[in-house]
Amino acid sequence: MIENYQPKFKKVIEHLQKELAGIRTGQASPALVENIQVEAYGATQPIKALASINIPDARTIQIEIWDSSVVKAMEKALIEAELGMQPNVDGNKIRLNIPMMTDEQRQKFVKILKEKLEEARVAIRQIREEVKKAINKQEGVGDDEKRRQLDNLETDVKDQINIIDEMGKKKEEEITTI
Repeated sequence: MIENYQPKFKKVIEHLQKELAGIRTGQASPALVENIQVEAYGATQPIKALASINIPDARTIQIEIWDSSVVKAMEKALIEAELGMQPNVDGNKIRLNIPMMTDEQRQKFVKILKEKLEEARVAIRQIREEVKKAINKQEGVGDDEKRRQLDNLETDVKDQINIIDEMGKKKEEEITTI
């Protein structure tokens, strides 16, 4: 437990990166739609498993669906995802034009961003508490060694929180930049 907390920290950061990629910034990005689940072939699958996603310009997402029998289901999934964009269907292609975000929308996305950041911080702190308990329960380890392990853990936790904060600052800047 004491030695294997780094991969857990890494998982939290990777999860946060995926979450942040899905937050709208006013710029077209495949991450906005690639993980939206579509009812197709008797199961739910992400869009990226059913189509290729292209960005022809900064305000357009174009989805080229490989099987035309999935077009209606994909259109429905995009509408239900409430992205604030109306899908335009043209054969086996769906285009999403990204409108300019209002100040109200920007504030809403910043609020969502802050919630995601706090979830990641809480996850890091929970890992810290688990590891602290494991360190303190160790038998046959001196107090000096336990203190050293706890100090290393605190340093690592601070580093992870700083990474989360930097990711948040960068994303907030993307959201608030017009």
